[in-house]
Amino acid sequence: MQVEHVTIHGHRRAYVRTGSGPALLLLHGLGCDHTTWDPVIESLARRYTVIAPDLLGHGESDKPRADYSVGGYANGMRDLLSVLGIDRVTVVGHSLGGGVAMQFAYQFPERTERLVLVAPGGFGPEVTPLIRAVTSPGFHQVVGLLTMRGVKRLSTGGLRMLSRLPVTQVRDLGEVADVFDTFADSRSRAAIRHVVRAVVDWKGQVITMTDRAYLTEHMPICIIWGADDMVIPVRHAETAREVAPGARIEVVPNAGHFPHKDHPQRFVKLLNDFVRSTAPSAYDVEAWRETLRSGGDPSLKSAEAGERPIRAV
Repeated sequence: MQVEHVTIHGHRRAYVRTGSGPALLLLHGLGCDHTTWDPVIESLARRYTVIAPDLLGHGESDKPRADYSVGGYANGMRDLLSVLGIDRVTVVGHSLGGGVAMQFAYQFPERTERLVLVAPGGFGPEVTPLIRAVTSPGFHQVVGLLTMRGVKRLSTGGLRMLSRLPVTQVRDLGEVADVFDTFADSRSRAAIRHVVRAVVDWKGQVITMTDRAYLTEHMPICIIWGADDMVIPVRHAETAREVAPGARIEVVPNAGHFPHKDHPQRFVKLLNDFVRSTAPSAYDVEAWRETLRSGGDPSLKSAEAGERPIRAV
């Protein structure tokens, strides 16, 4: 698939657009790019118009000194979709992309039909120490040394060898090696550091969806997690179940942090079944206002608002 480019707000953004049908926006995780969806994008394109961008600071997109918050990313996705002439999408976000997807749905409910979160951030503080290390002083300089040609070959080769062992705890190290490869570019290192500092500190994740999860009451939501995820623990799926009881939770056996790569056919089936069995959310500004006022407490909603739910069409 050919990578296309468009300049928005002075920054060049890369994306792949393929297929036809209802629009599907695929958002990758930290240090990845649109190629993380390669195992599933061709199958998805048989049913959907698939848009898979490289987030700013990643892949072939520019890596400026800019706003790398999840809110900033959500704004960037709205603007990209507007330029491409796409008004409404089912948003699919993996890891960091899951946080961006949640923020997109919160900021732009009128443009969000469904929400699919794949091993997302935002449901608890725990995250792998490898990500927390990015916030440490000296990260930029130390990783610069570790990604020098000879050293990088040894370190990434070792990670990939470990990932082939029949041990669940090292399953995701091959993907970690791919991310580490991108750190050879000083601009990528700087961008990733800005991204991580916006969402993680030394204690773990600092952003959360739990205080706004009640807003998903009127929006179809599916959460997919690998049972052996060592990056963001699968037990966060139980938190998601508690704060978003209407969500469909799917835990994929024998999969790590990248279930769409570990079991692509299973992932595509789950996504297709979810889209096929749910009607897209339709935005009602009055119902949204009442939901915000009530904070998700049904007893605080006016009787009039109760007659105006956010409809499914």
